[in-house]
Amino acid sequence: MVDISPSLVVILMFGAVFVTVLLGYPLFLCLGGVAMVVGFLVMGPPVFNLLHLRVLGLISNYILLAVPLFVFMGSMIEKSGAADRLYGGLYLLFGGVRGGLAIVTVLMGTILAACVGVIAASVTMMGLVALPSMLSRGYQKELACGSVCAGGTLGILIPPSVMLVVYGPMAEISVGKLFMGAFVPGFVLSGLYIVYITIRCWLQPELAPPVPVAERAASLLTKVSAAAVGAVPPAFIVLSVLGTIFAGIATPTEAAAIGCVAAIILAAAHRQFNLRALREVALGTLRFTAMAMIIGSSAMMFTGVFLRLGGGEAVSSYLLAAPGGKWGVFAIIMFIIFILGMFIDWLGILFVMVPLVTPIGDTLGFDPVWFAMMVCVNLQMSFMTPPFAYAIFFLRGLVKPEWGIETNHIIRGVIPFVVMIMTGLGLCLAFPQLILWLPSMMIR
Repeated sequence: MVDISPSLVVILMFGAVFVTVLLGYPLFLCLGGVAMVVGFLVMGPPVFNLLHLRVLGLISNYILLAVPLFVFMGSMIEKSGAADRLYGGLYLLFGGVRGGLAIVTVLMGTILAACVGVIAASVTMMGLVALPSMLSRGYQKELACGSVCAGGTLGILIPPSVMLVVYGPMAEISVGKLFMGAFVPGFVLSGLYIVYITIRCWLQPELAPPVPVAERAASLLTKVSAAAVGAVPPAFIVLSVLGTIFAGIATPTEAAAIGCVAAIILAAAHRQFNLRALREVALGTLRFTAMAMIIGSSAMMFTGVFLRLGGGEAVSSYLLAAPGGKWGVFAIIMFIIFILGMFIDWLGILFVMVPLVTPIGDTLGFDPVWFAMMVCVNLQMSFMTPPFAYAIFFLRGLVKPEWGIETNHIIRGVIPFVVMIMTGLGLCLAFPQLILWLPSMMIR
C-alpha cells in the first residue's frame, strides 16, 4: 500500500478524473475507475467493502425513488400533447407583441417546467412546437434558439425537478423544502428572460416582428379562454403533486406517484394514452434512471474514497483559508461549479461536489436551503455553456436542414440568457428571502 498525503489525494484524484474526461471516456468510468485504482493502492482490499457500502446506500435510498417517477410523469405529459394546446392559447394572447412568440416560448417553458422537469423532454417539445413558428415569421435565428434553450431548461429548476430530488439526499436536506425554495428563483429567471426579450425587441424590432393580425384575429374573451384552457392541465399536475407536498400531505416520493397517475389521466383525456405510448415512456424512464444510477454509484465510490483518504478535510482547509472571508469562499465554490458545468454532466457535479461543499457551507453559517439553491441556479448555466451543453445539443439534434440553423447560431443565442442567470444569482445573493420565504410557509 502507498502512503500519500490528503493534499496529494486531491490533486491525484481530481486530476485523473479531469484528464480522463478530456480524453473522452464516459464520466462513470472516470469516477469509478479512479476510485478503485487509488483506493486499492492506498487502502488495499478493504476499499471494495467501502465501495459496496457506498453504492448500496445510494440504491436503497427511499427518496431517490422519486427520480424515475418524476421522469415517467414528465415523459407521459410530453406524449399527451399538452404543449401544443398551451402554445396555441399563448400564441393568440401574445402574438401581436414585438418578440411575442419568444415571450410565449419562455412562458410555455415556465408552465411546463412544473410538469415535465426533464431537460431532454422540455427542450425537444419547445423546439418542435415553438421554433418553426418563430422562424417562419422572420424571427432572428439566435433569438429564437436562445429562447427555446432558456425556456426549456427551466424544468430542471422549477419543481418538480429531478435535480432537486437528487440534491436533497446528498445534502441531507428536505426535498420538499428545496421544491418550495426553487419556485421564486425559477420565476425570477423566467421574468429576467422575458424582460431581456422585451427590451431587445423594442430596441431592434426587426429581430422579432409581431404576428400578422389575420393570424390572431379573435376576441379578447376567445384569446383568454384559449390560454386558460391550455394552462388547466399544467395546473392540474401542479396541484396534484406540489400541492400535496406544500400541505404536508405527501412526501416527494408519494407525490411523484400521484403525479404519474395524474399524467396518465391527462394523456387519456387527450386520447393519447395507449400501450405504445406506455412502452415508450417506460423505456425512456428506464434509460434515464439507469444512467442516473450508474453515474451516481460511480460518484459515490469516488467521494467515499476521497473522503476516507482525507481529501474532504484538505479541500475544506484550502477553501476556508481563501481571502475574502465567507463570501470569498462562496465565490470560489460558485466559480468551480460554473467551470465544472462546462465539462461534466450535472449529475456527476451533484454527486461529487455536494458532499464536499455542503459541510463547508454549514461551517460558514449559510442557510442549507439557500446554499443548495444557489448551487442549483448556478447549474442552470451548465445546460447552455459549451462544450458540455445539454440544451444546445438537444436543440441542434432536432433542427431540420431547411431551417438553416447551425451550432454557432444556438451558442450566440444562449449567451444573453446565461448573463440573465448570472443576474438572477446576484438577486438571490442580495435578497435571500427570494429563496427562503416559501419554505418558511410550508405546513410541517
